[in-house]
Amino acid sequence: MKAEKILQWEKITYLTGMTELIQAQTEKWLREFVIGLGLCPFASAPMRAGLVHISVSQATNIETLAADLAKEAESLLDLSRAERETSLLVAPHLFDEFEDMLDFLDDIEILWEEAGLEGILQLVSFHPDYRFADAPADDPANSTNRSPYPMLHLLREDSVTEVLETHPDPDGIPDRNVALLRRMGEEAIQQMVR
Repeated sequence: MKAEKILQWEKITYLTGMTELIQAQTEKWLREFVIGLGLCPFASAPMRAGLVHISVSQATNIETLAADLAKEAESLLDLSRAERETSLLVAPHLFDEFEDMLDFLDDIEILWEEAGLEGILQLVSFHPDYRFADAPADDPANSTNRSPYPMLHLLREDSVTEVLETHPDPDGIPDRNVALLRRMGEEAIQQMVR
């Protein structure tokens, strides 16, 4: 019985340590890559204010991840924008293949609508092998949505609308990002993401 408790404690300690490491790596990616390169001009203010929540799912199947996503959405909506602006749900144990994540997102889109979250929360995906449909796999432009781990970004729709209305050229952001990342090249990008 005592050995079981020790093993259980070691597993909890290991998972806690891994969770903290994944959160730290995700935060570093946000600060140095996304914010540092200005890929999302709207991310800096909530990050500085401590309003970005990073949660790490221990899910090893899509059902558990869907439940974790529902909890994260509920948690975000239960708090005011002054308490939490946005949330990232990192899924380090799933989606070795980017296509598997796309399949999951297709299923989640239906559940999102059924739950009445469409128009309230926006869901954006990131993946280490993210690839835009019209881009070759080695196009540095894919890095706008590449991350250290598969993750789902929950954004408040009203916040997105608000920042887009105040930005001088929201339509120019993707073109600027593509041009920047292509100038940098894949090797420089990978060094930053690592």
